[in-house]
Amino acid sequence: MAAGSRRWRRHALAALLGLIPAGSAWSASSCAQGVLEELGWQIAAADIDAPKVHGGPVCERADLRQAQSVGDLRVQLPRQWSADQRQAWLPTLFDDPATVCAYAFTLGAATRRATTALQNNDGFRFSALQLGWIGFGAGGAQAKGWERFRSFGRGYQPAEANSAALQTFYHGRVRAECGVGRQVAQLATQRELYGDAAFDREFSADELSIGTFLTLHETDSILLGRHAGEFLADGKAKKTALRGRQAFVGTPGFIEHVFERKYLDDINNQAENFVVVDVSDAAARALREHAGFAYYDQINRRIWALAQRMPGPGPRRFERLLIERDPIWRREVPAEQQPLLKELDALLDDPFYQGFLIYVHPRGIRPIGYHIARLLDRNPRTPFAIELGLHNLHTTLYRRWIDARLRQCDSPPTAFLQDNTTTE
Repeated sequence: MAAGSRRWRRHALAALLGLIPAGSAWSASSCAQGVLEELGWQIAAADIDAPKVHGGPVCERADLRQAQSVGDLRVQLPRQWSADQRQAWLPTLFDDPATVCAYAFTLGAATRRATTALQNNDGFRFSALQLGWIGFGAGGAQAKGWERFRSFGRGYQPAEANSAALQTFYHGRVRAECGVGRQVAQLATQRELYGDAAFDREFSADELSIGTFLTLHETDSILLGRHAGEFLADGKAKKTALRGRQAFVGTPGFIEHVFERKYLDDINNQAENFVVVDVSDAAARALREHAGFAYYDQINRRIWALAQRMPGPGPRRFERLLIERDPIWRREVPAEQQPLLKELDALLDDPFYQGFLIYVHPRGIRPIGYHIARLLDRNPRTPFAIELGLHNLHTTLYRRWIDARLRQCDSPPTAFLQDNTTTE
């Protein structure tokens, strides 16, 4: 079937279902309507006097298809409204929490594309001995599309095209510690969200600065600097856990040692900066039930205390025992320690530890339980706690993306209608 014929059938079906009411005045959608439909809103006309909105608990859904299948993201507008009335009212939906959660589906897909690309680049490695905070290797930063603005590699910004600079981390050879890895993952997510052309157009070089976190505060950085705008501060994720699984995706955070620095054995693993990639339904329910991360900080401490009672050789002992569950290593655990091992298994089988997936440079995308077990080997004298970092994903960056989409009015919007017809 030709593309034009398929498109006609979709719009005909939409009109029959009342999703795009017949009539040229309605079908000539405003920019706002086009963006809302792109996000998943189904907009219909009805014989009513005032709008009826059913957003639904969108952040609790697995994806947009599921949200729409259970009736989320539906709005009815008075049939008698003029085009001007519709266009004046529809932008108010951008402030609806359901719209922000619908955007989180798109943001989540962008996060997964970005972190997968970074994970797959064997040339993007962790800091070793190098002259600066970030090491761009042969040819230096300029050859990789970046320009230094702070000494000792503490601050860089794109030298030319923003997308080309980020591409270096997808395919080039670069060294950086996990804090920079988190920044790159956050910026790469915006690249994937916008597409290269819009990413190059919508952001200045200074807004995409990378370096030490202290450096970012002194720039126009969209992450932590002057252009970051409105932050959400939810360190223990109490508010985020109430919203649902999609509210976590794309957010930055860190796993940090609890005891003082003198209890650290591996300074390079004193903390792990991460970006949340995905959250299972079971993990989200566990977080809601336990009101966020504080409960799991207590479980982390229990895991650490049990591990203290299981001394033994091997640089990756707990990683092999608890994550890989290597049968040879587990058989070698003394009989008196087997009950401790069983309890550790049970704690780490919690849905949060298994279904809360994070990207940490250079470990890639893994469940958070992997990192808790790994840190037992690297820094055995301290437990670790989990925090979300300050972020503006659902405030300033959300509005910037909406505004950018609204400026693309020269391209007709595509209705976000699921096509259940078959092609020939």
